Amino acid sequence: MTEAFKTNYQQSENKTMIIREITGFLESLFPLSYQESYDNAGLILGDDNKDCTGAIICLDVTEAIVQEAMHAGCNLIIAHHPLIFKGLKKINGNGYVEKSIIVAIKNDIAVYAIHTNMDNVATGVSGRMADRLGLINRSVLRYHTGNLSKVYTFVPEGKDEELRKALFGAGGGMISHYSECSFNVSGFGTFRAGEGTNPYVGNIGEQHREKEVRVEMVFPSYLQAKIISSLREVHPYEEVAFDVVELVNSHPGIGSGLTGDLGKTMTEEEVLHLIKERFDLSIIRHTPLTGKMVKKIALCGGAGSFLIPDALHSGAQFYLSSDIKYHEFFGAEGQLVIADIGHYESEQFTIDLLIDLLRQKFNNFALLKTGINTNPVKYFPG
Repeated sequence: MTEAFKTNYQQSENKTMIIREITGFLESLFPLSYQESYDNAGLILGDDNKDCTGAIICLDVTEAIVQEAMHAGCNLIIAHHPLIFKGLKKINGNGYVEKSIIVAIKNDIAVYAIHTNMDNVATGVSGRMADRLGLINRSVLRYHTGNLSKVYTFVPEGKDEELRKALFGAGGGMISHYSECSFNVSGFGTFRAGEGTNPYVGNIGEQHREKEVRVEMVFPSYLQAKIISSLREVHPYEEVAFDVVELVNSHPGIGSGLTGDLGKTMTEEEVLHLIKERFDLSIIRHTPLTGKMVKKIALCGGAGSFLIPDALHSGAQFYLSSDIKYHEFFGAEGQLVIADIGHYESEQFTIDLLIDLLRQKFNNFALLKTGINTNPVKYFPG
């Protein structure tokens, strides 16, 4: 084990954890359903039913990272970027991806990726970038749709409170920073129980009229199975009537990039110095300065050129991202400054974010922040 890992390990109670407990917690914060269609987040290699001897957190999985995990006694690697991104037809050791896969499998090391599902949550990658700059009044730069649903059901009066509590407990009723949101209206329902039924109220063969409450609430779509299971579990009726509809509303915390305000208005040069300092940069590629004062900044971790139009429309004076191509810089149109700080540089603090989240949940479990800088891009002079 490395000395850093030994220290962290000795401070823990060495509690046995199953890999699935760790990855399941991460997916509760950054659901896999939030990843882009082209992505490959989730468990890449390994068996998530095995005990975890330790986890190493990194941005990229390379052979050196796998070796580091081996020497530290970790059998789980949690990376931002998926080790397998494109389809592989052969695994014979050609290139760093295949070499890393072979070493990981030989040493029974699981590899997990938390990529665009983390990018697309406001408290994820871009959120940590905003933390570094001290941005306030944040909002998502481009909201995503198709992530919210609503459930409607009908329950006898007197049983509605128990039902609401169950649905709230399953993750329903969250609207932005408000919880336990629901709409309820009283009415009556009718039914005739047939032969072989076991009605909660009423008699078989007779039409029954029951005072009921219609309960409806919004929930994240990925929780649908849990919501329906909880509904059925507490609902007193033998046959439960309910509807689930997908909403076109955007989830307030789900989407690409962020905007936020600086604590004070700055010149463009001051913002560049702030970015250079907070992200520990040696170089920043940027468009010509406009001479405007800067209050609002838009940003996106990783490759963010697709959000340049959104940054323009947001009213931001600065857009901070990476992987901007030559012709894409023209998209600033003299209205704002586009600053490209590098892919690795924009995402480097994702490692700290994952460490912080995991330690808050598993404070007696050994976690290791990689000591390897996997950035393949170097600058001369460095």
